[in-house]
Amino acid sequence: MSLFGRKTTGGGLMDVIRCDEPSYLIWKWHPEGTSQGTNKKENSIRWGSFLRVKVGSVAVFVYHQDQGEFLDFIGGPYDGILETKNLPVLTGLLGLAYAGNSPFQAEIYFINLAEIIQTRFAVPFFDVFDPRFLDYGVPTAVRGTITFKITNYMDFIALHRLEDFSMEAFQMQIKDAIARYVKSAVANAPEQYGIPVIQLERRISEINDLVEDNLKTRLSKDFGVTVTGADISAIEIDKTSDGYQKLMSVTRNLTAQTVQIQAEVNIKEMRDSQKLGILERAAKAFTNIKEDAYARHKQTQSANLAAYQTETAGHVGVAGAEGLGRMGAGGGGSVGGGGMNPAAMMAGMAVGSAIGQNMAGTMNQVMSINQQNQVPQQIQQSPSGITPPPVPVSAFYLAVNEQPTGPYDIATITQMIHTGQISQDTLVWQQGMSDWIKAGEIYELSSAFNSNPPGMPPISST
Repeated sequence: MSLFGRKTTGGGLMDVIRCDEPSYLIWKWHPEGTSQGTNKKENSIRWGSFLRVKVGSVAVFVYHQDQGEFLDFIGGPYDGILETKNLPVLTGLLGLAYAGNSPFQAEIYFINLAEIIQTRFAVPFFDVFDPRFLDYGVPTAVRGTITFKITNYMDFIALHRLEDFSMEAFQMQIKDAIARYVKSAVANAPEQYGIPVIQLERRISEINDLVEDNLKTRLSKDFGVTVTGADISAIEIDKTSDGYQKLMSVTRNLTAQTVQIQAEVNIKEMRDSQKLGILERAAKAFTNIKEDAYARHKQTQSANLAAYQTETAGHVGVAGAEGLGRMGAGGGGSVGGGGMNPAAMMAGMAVGSAIGQNMAGTMNQVMSINQQNQVPQQIQQSPSGITPPPVPVSAFYLAVNEQPTGPYDIATITQMIHTGQISQDTLVWQQGMSDWIKAGEIYELSSAFNSNPPGMPPISST
């Protein structure tokens, strides 16, 4: 006896329940020799019949009782005789109703979980509006395919009556839902992606992804199927429509205006950039001239330091003399009506002494510099006729207001120490030093800070 042949139990003929359809999504089995939907005999299954379920399929047994509808599932692969251990619901329903080889009433459906269904769809022309010009609707049509299959057969059965299931009707329902979701995605694309309606085809990939994500959720929830792929093959715009022509007209005008405005903006920016460049170059040139003049002025002062200091000391002396004159003119030297004012005279003497010391020091400094710069006649010209270089003079730069000034020779710095212009904390530097050093730490200058006379002893009152 072959594996799928008929078997007998107690002399009766047993059924072989299987599905040999090459392509199906849901297929209802009926006994051999009966036609589907003709009588209830097609639902009578003998106990002990043979059942075969292929890989990727599931057999669903549907029992209609007064208490309601009950389901048993046998998933493939399965090859064997129907037994109560395979049909737990039937075991409870049989009770005293069936016994031995008596047939039981059940509808048997095969659901193909491996079948991939591809459905073509076409959304007829519908108006899509550009968010910038809502007065012009452009007729747009969409074509493509959707691929789906059944993965959760229990959810699928819960959403569809198996006894009334028709593949043609089911595909029509799917197409209607697909058209509704595709239409919504395409209609919202111009605003969502910020593109004109006439450029929808340029974003077909993004629209396709949006449609696929939406359909996966919707078809799983509403129809119990899993979308494995969505492919929008074309988004067609009716270019002969009145809406398209008007939209193109206003778009061209807007584009021309935008180009003109952008050109004007570019020209203005170019001119502003040129003006800014001219101003920057002029400011830089003025700064360079000012800095060069200042540098030449400082070089002149450094080259004629002795004369500059003498001139400054002269100004100080003149100012002091004028101050003494004003003191006399204002009566500072009188006591009462015409006497002598000792305090005023002492102040005048102090000022005069300071000015005199300042001028004397300056003159001494000038003489010292001149003496240092004067080279004896006998060494100015060597016997060979070659003039030797000048005798090097030790000079320092001073940090004044965080700016380097100088260089100044030892005599000038010593005078500046005596007049209080330089303290021991003043930073100095000369060639050969790695960094600025306080004046009090320089051996050549330290003695100048200690040369001031000590303070006067108190005058005894006796």
